[in-house]
Amino acid sequence: MDISTKNTQAPPPAPQPSVAEQKRAARGATRPGDRIFLGLSRGSGILLLVIMAAIAAFLTYRAYLAISKDHGNFLATFEWNTGAVPPVFGIAVLAFGTVVSSIIAMVIAVPIAVAIALFLTHYAPRRLSGPIAYVIDLLAAVPSIVYGLWGALILVPHLTGLFSWLNDYFGWTGILSWDGGPPRSLLTVGILLAIMILPIVTNVSREVFRQVPRMHEEAALALGATRWEVIRMAVLPFGRSGVISASMLGLGRALGETMAVATVISPDFLIHGSLLNPGGGTFAQNIASKFNEATEYGRDALIASGLVLFVITLLVNGAARAIIARRKEYSGANA
Repeated sequence: MDISTKNTQAPPPAPQPSVAEQKRAARGATRPGDRIFLGLSRGSGILLLVIMAAIAAFLTYRAYLAISKDHGNFLATFEWNTGAVPPVFGIAVLAFGTVVSSIIAMVIAVPIAVAIALFLTHYAPRRLSGPIAYVIDLLAAVPSIVYGLWGALILVPHLTGLFSWLNDYFGWTGILSWDGGPPRSLLTVGILLAIMILPIVTNVSREVFRQVPRMHEEAALALGATRWEVIRMAVLPFGRSGVISASMLGLGRALGETMAVATVISPDFLIHGSLLNPGGGTFAQNIASKFNEATEYGRDALIASGLVLFVITLLVNGAARAIIARRKEYSGANA
């Protein structure tokens, strides 16, 4: 037989898997360990959904008991008097304070956190970036009550000069006017929350920027790009979804922060036109300060405000997921 003909003969066909093996492969678990892991993962996901549904049902039921007896507009009333006859309470001031203070915190913290993350990953030498990252990790572990005490004893007394400067140069806007009262305002709360969420956003953004494919940066450098152009064209587009996720983590803490806010704010149930004048409140701060002394009906009213905070948090996370889904083709996450 010709050698060339012998070498070109097709190899014998591979044995076909049985029908049972094909079904197991289609289910994605062919080994006992795979099946156990699949069951645990699926069960954990279902358990999480059940817990979320149970929390939502509990909050909704208790909120209904309170709102059904409320003689004010729950969404628009500027008062919280659950002990009155008839009871009158509303969340207008709390919703305003929660949203405004969280926005202030995000506006301050996110740009600084992203800048720190870029510095640690692309500018700082290794012997410097390591200690700085370690200190930032430690800041993320500080309890909120410690931040609150620091804010009340150190931050608030030293904000008088800043408030005076803002009033002198930007008081004409009305939003930054100051009547000379103690600096226990929503702006103070926003600054403190920004300091608290800064480590969270920084750490997550730093890890995202470290995942940028090295070949992307090297290709940009080979084309003559500067370091900033590399960051702008390769690093930031790749890490955009991660930065959004980090920001949402920080926003979640800002929305639900309790003791630190209760320590530095002078609560009242008025919406002030200026962010510098003392007063205002947030959902978490109001719940923490009134829960112990509240009656059974008063606790139902506080739970109703907690339901609103729960809904706001879900909406914020849903919006973040929608933004990430729209921009995932530009993020490099699928590269």
